Amino acid sequence: MADEKENIGEKKYKYSIIIPTYNERLNIAIIVYLIFNHLRDVDFEIIVVDDGSPDGTQDIVKQLQQLYGEDRILLRARAKKLGLGTAYIHGLKYATGDFVVIMDADLSHHPKYLPSFIKKQLETDASIVTGTRYVKDGGVHGWNLMRKLTSRGANVLAQTLLWPGVSDLTGSFRLYKKLVLEDVISSCVSKGYVFQMEMIVRASRKGYQIEEVPITFVDRVFGTSKLGGSEIVEYLKGLVYLLLTT
Repeated sequence: MADEKENIGEKKYKYSIIIPTYNERLNIAIIVYLIFNHLRDVDFEIIVVDDGSPDGTQDIVKQLQQLYGEDRILLRARAKKLGLGTAYIHGLKYATGDFVVIMDADLSHHPKYLPSFIKKQLETDASIVTGTRYVKDGGVHGWNLMRKLTSRGANVLAQTLLWPGVSDLTGSFRLYKKLVLEDVISSCVSKGYVFQMEMIVRASRKGYQIEEVPITFVDRVFGTSKLGGSEIVEYLKGLVYLLLTT
């Protein structure tokens, strides 16, 4: 890992890491610490897009700004929950990096994989590097059998209908060239959890090179999952929409 960090540090690229939050007071400090720990030789900024969390998430982020600096931790808050897709669009407005990483705040996406994402991009010049649970050395920890089957089934269904060329459409741990993200995101209409699937499908249709890195997704330790029945319905509606429009 030390050699990997040294190699990626030589490239003088800057990475903007966008982390949407809602009630992540117990997680945000941990993930920020882990990002700094695993990207010691990398130029990066963290953009926290908080949707008016009532649990004091923003207060924690402000304390982190005092510790790490407001140039490294950017708080770009919104008044209320406006959807995951628009959170990325909002964060992208403030990104100054050459590349943009999107990841969750709930520790399901471990920052230890970030050097592998960066290394893969530098080796392949990929437009997008996406984490995947569904290849060798990837996986899921902490889910019950029903949730595993639901996730796997959703991906198999999307693979069969859309042929996107990637193994994990619903994952939300990705690295983009900034210009590619700006292009792809401008053509997306979804705002919820379908957004991730639409992003990767449209990127594939546009001919962008997509590479994968195996990750182990870990179910959140603190807080409650925001995925419910309404999100599953939106996923199915989004799948039909993409089938008809891409």
